[in-house]
This record gives sequence, C-alpha cells and structure tokens, in this order.
Amino acid sequence: MSNLREECGVFGVFSPETADVARTTYYGLFALQHRGQESCGIVVNDDGVFTHYKDTGLVNDVFTPKIIDRLGEGNISVGHCRYGTAGSNDRSNAQPIVVNHIKGKMALAHNGSLINSGELRKELELQGSIFHTTSDIEVISYIITKERLTAPSIEQAVNQAMNRIKGAYSLVIMSPSKLIAARDENGFRPLCYGKTPDGRYIVASESCALDAVGAEFIRDVKPGEIVVFEKNGVRSITDHCDKVPCSLCVFEYIYFARPDSVIDGCSVHSARLRAGALLALEHPVQADIVIGVPDSGIDAAIGYSKQSGIPYELGFIKNKYIGRTFIAPGQKSREDKVKIKLNPISEIAKGKRIVMIDDSIVRGTTSARIVKLLRDAGAKEIHMRVSAPPFMNPCYYGTDVDSRENLIACKHSVEEIAKIIGVDSLGYLSIESVKQIAKGINGDGYCTACFDGNYPTEIPKGPMKNRFETKISESKE
Repeated sequence: MSNLREECGVFGVFSPETADVARTTYYGLFALQHRGQESCGIVVNDDGVFTHYKDTGLVNDVFTPKIIDRLGEGNISVGHCRYGTAGSNDRSNAQPIVVNHIKGKMALAHNGSLINSGELRKELELQGSIFHTTSDIEVISYIITKERLTAPSIEQAVNQAMNRIKGAYSLVIMSPSKLIAARDENGFRPLCYGKTPDGRYIVASESCALDAVGAEFIRDVKPGEIVVFEKNGVRSITDHCDKVPCSLCVFEYIYFARPDSVIDGCSVHSARLRAGALLALEHPVQADIVIGVPDSGIDAAIGYSKQSGIPYELGFIKNKYIGRTFIAPGQKSREDKVKIKLNPISEIAKGKRIVMIDDSIVRGTTSARIVKLLRDAGAKEIHMRVSAPPFMNPCYYGTDVDSRENLIACKHSVEEIAKIIGVDSLGYLSIESVKQIAKGINGDGYCTACFDGNYPTEIPKGPMKNRFETKISESKE
C-alpha cells in the first residue's frame, strides 16, 4: 500500500535425475510472487540444452500449461520474478538471462542492486561489450563470463567476479552441469536452500518457496558464500565470508518478505509482532480497537493489540485479485485505486477510536486516502502507528526509494505529517527498536540506511539507479 517496490525473487532447482523441474520452478515463483509482479521467467537445462521463456506479467498469466509443457523436463532450472525500476519495465529486462560463450552456456537471475553497475557498464562498453538491457544482471553476466575465460570452473569464475561486483545481490546461476547460489558479502537480500524428499535441491529467496514445493529447509546461504549443487553433492566456497559485518535489509522483515518465511534464523511473522509490541510501548494511546492495513500491517497490529490490551479487529477488506503493483501512472489514479483495493468495514469503524497500523509512509498521499476511507466509515478518532522509522534517505541496494525529494518525512515534522494525512496522532517505530525486531543468527546485523543514513558500503557515484536506467532507456528509443 505504500507503493514501495523491491527487486526481485529468485528460485533454482537441481535434480539428480530428469524431472519436471519447470513445474517445480513455477510453483516456487508463485510463492515468491509478492517480491516481483512485473515480469517473470524460467530456464530449463536438459543435458546441456537450455529451453527458456520469459515475459511481462504475473507468473500465473505468463506460464500457461502450454508454456510449461513446452519447457519440458530437465535436471536443472532457474526462475525469476521481477520488480523493475523506472525506465526498465519491458520484456527485454525480464530474467533469467541466457548467455552463450566459448566456455559454454550459462543462465543467471538475481535479486538486489549493484552500487557500481554504472562504472562497470561504462568500462565494459569501452571494451566493446554491447548491452541489450538496463538490468544489473547483464553486467554481472559479462563480468562472470570474462572471469570464466581463465578460471578452471564456473564456480571459480563466480568467486573471482565477486571481487568486482559490489552492492546487493543474491544470485542463482545455472551451467550445463551445476546450479550455483551466491550471496553478497553484506547479505543485503535473503537466500536459502532446502531439499525435497526425492532428492532435489531447491534454492530460493525465501523459505516460503521451499514450503510451496515440499522441500525441507536446510539453511540460509551465508553472506559472501557460494554454494555449488552438482551430481557429486553440495559444496561451499567461503572465500568472501566474514569480510564485512552482515547488513541484511531490515525492511525484509517489515514489509517485503512473506510472514510465513524465516530469514537468517528469524521468523518474519515474529519480527512483525515484535515491531507492533514495541510500537505500543513507544507510542501508547487510549483507543477502542486496533486495525492493520493489509497485508504487512496486520501482524504488527496484532502485536500492538497484545501489548496494549486494546482489542484487534479486522478493519479493512482487501481485494484479493489486486497485487502490490496495481498502481496506475499519476497520483489521481493511485488514489482512485485505493478505493478498489481496500474497503473499510463500517460496522467496526463507526464511532470508534482507532489505532491504525501500517508498515511505512512514503509520500503520504496513499496514507491520507486510507485515513479518509476510515473517516467516511464513521471513525471517531484515528491514531496512526507505523512499524518502521521515517524514510529519510535513498536506498542503493534494491528498494525503490531513489531520492529524498519524494519522501514526506524529509520535508515535514511528525506533527505536520499527521495533519497532512488527517490523523489525530502519529507515531513511528524508533531506529533503536527497529534494530531489535529481528533476532536471528546475525545478531543486530541489519541495514537501516534508509532510516538513519548509515550506509554499510560506499555510496555510489553518478545518478541514482532509477534515473540511470531511465537515461539508458531514453537513449535506446
């Protein structure tokens, strides 16, 4: 509901025997659909023959039964569902991408955003490389391919490429004989793997996708780790591990991930309950009911209710057939779509003092529209509580927050924002508390740069990612 977007969801299958890996990947991508609804793709490897299909649209629309049958059986598959940034929402940027080079074939997909993609792209173009997309994955593929010319194996080429690519990336890579998973040194984006009862290894952005295909969770891929799946078993390369502190994006717990996922040892659902409980301690208020803005505000609302003792109620009904990307160009269209996407339950709201929980406020316009829906339904008071701190800084690691000029918290105080969106009071979760919501294997190792400006890497030079891609797209027309 906050119009935030994030790139993307990745999935991979390695089967010891020929199997219907395309259908398994389809189910996995369906479970990861919340991470990207702009485009999707699947590549299947059958004894070194790559068959692939990708297009814009939802997984269920792109992969019809006829397309799945056409992909056929194989023993390795990689898949991807994507959110794009401005200027890149076309089929050419859909992933995975397939590369044919002198050392063999390769298919790649990734989640995240490089901080040095512009620099690497310029260097490669000056050396004669020709780009067909505006996506980071094409830059990554060129770097790995160059390293493969001298490296003894595909995994060593990936290992050497990780010395050059900087920023956020969770990768799945397929060669004719191997499936490779790799995660950046900071571990900005999640990646895990598991195994099905029939011996297939599954790699996915979130554990909920493992559940969807009947795989038992084994573990998360460590920050900086490369995991190789092949006929001889599973191998791990840890040359890039423990070089820098872990910086998993804390917004994975607040908004991006599905609540039934477990990321780096911490349940997303539990993290959101904890965020709500901490909100109740930091911003108590006298009220009759607590409601959550679907979907990511609901868990935090339950946590707020339990901590405060104020009853939780289902305040909104959400249209189940509209996804996160149901946002038309132009602010007026965005506001109109709120009425279609959400509808308050008047019987619950009428005459009540309401605590409304949401995950974030970006521009404030959508929040104002939701508040108006409650007012029109007869709410007596509305006290908004946000399960994240105010957005104050752009993100360089894959979240679609590209400039301070679009962030309401950069221009107005909390009291002013409350008046703008029409609530009786407003409270944000503190930065200190947001670091405490997820207690996993990384301790307090989370990136909170969009809130406090403490970036765990160098800040990239040149234009912001969105504007860089827009410039490239415009020059292609």
